[in-house]
Amino acid sequence: MFTDLKDYGFTQSDFFASRELLNEKNQEEFVPGRVIECRRERYKVISAYGELNAELKGSFLHGLEEGGLYPVVGDFVIVKYNSGGSSLIDAVLPRRSRFSRVDFLGHAENFAKNVREQVSAANFDYIFILSSLNFDLNLNRLARYLTASFQSGGFPVFILTKADLLNESDIGEKIAEVRKMARDVPVIPISSRTGFGLDGLSPFLEPAKTVVFLGSSGVGKSSLLNRLAGEELMEVKEIREDDSKGRHTTTHRQLFRLPSGALVIDTPGMRELGLWDSREGISLAFADVEELFSQCRFSDCTHETEPGCAVLAALEDGRLSPRQWKNYKAQIRESAFVLNHSAYLKQKREFHKSLSRATIRNKRKEMDEP
Repeated sequence: MFTDLKDYGFTQSDFFASRELLNEKNQEEFVPGRVIECRRERYKVISAYGELNAELKGSFLHGLEEGGLYPVVGDFVIVKYNSGGSSLIDAVLPRRSRFSRVDFLGHAENFAKNVREQVSAANFDYIFILSSLNFDLNLNRLARYLTASFQSGGFPVFILTKADLLNESDIGEKIAEVRKMARDVPVIPISSRTGFGLDGLSPFLEPAKTVVFLGSSGVGKSSLLNRLAGEELMEVKEIREDDSKGRHTTTHRQLFRLPSGALVIDTPGMRELGLWDSREGISLAFADVEELFSQCRFSDCTHETEPGCAVLAALEDGRLSPRQWKNYKAQIRESAFVLNHSAYLKQKREFHKSLSRATIRNKRKEMDEP
């Protein structure tokens, strides 16, 4: 049965990128596909031939040692098709978006020397940041998800689940708290059990568009997925009533196609999120904070004791909340730490420096030429 990859988000830019790679190979054996499930080094890929079991090709594995990309759910890949067994993933196409977190390797005493990027999903259009409207609502955690979402290249949407557990006034108070932090990001309260608020998700669940679900265990990711799919795709486990914390249901990453034609990537719950290469995301998530810096009397203001500090003035008159300022400083410190201890980011920074130096040299040569 033929599968049209366009139904799985395969765009014109993906097509041209795949053609460039396929021109170097035997086109009858190699086809483009999209990773729909990852279980360690075993993959499921959707392609024109339907759903394939796949593993990494030997030459591709060798390339990973030289800085290549490990495939993740949502990636578009080039696969060497095998009708009689496992197909082989040979290349990963350029990613339009990706969700990353910090992965610390090694023992605690030397973890600073072993910081790397862990990508959990790729090529999505929207990010549903889920949090339940109970004791688990944590604004600090949501602020970190927001920064990572802005950095990823996707469009974030806050989804506040389990609205059936609260009365209308309590829901309104919690929404107001999230909106103070969320700025222009949509905030949508829902109940997967009753269907309340689900119509508000329709603009983001368009055919061939991909949504990634992010959130802690027990916030209702699996319940929402099942409700949108109209069937039990994922097992749902009850949360503990004393602290509203859930048990892990999703243990691996998987992409599902809904009856609407929208695509959903479900991810395991994460209680902690280490930010990776997040400076741009911080600037977007805290744009109102950084806007204050230009209003300070001194350009080198540390925002601690200086006279004419716009940040201190905003803290005093309530325009800037202590929580928001504390979150901003914490994320800036973490971003600086990762930047200083990640070999990858150091190489990236040196590359851009060398590129800038080369550009300057070329400009000077042009100016010196008669």
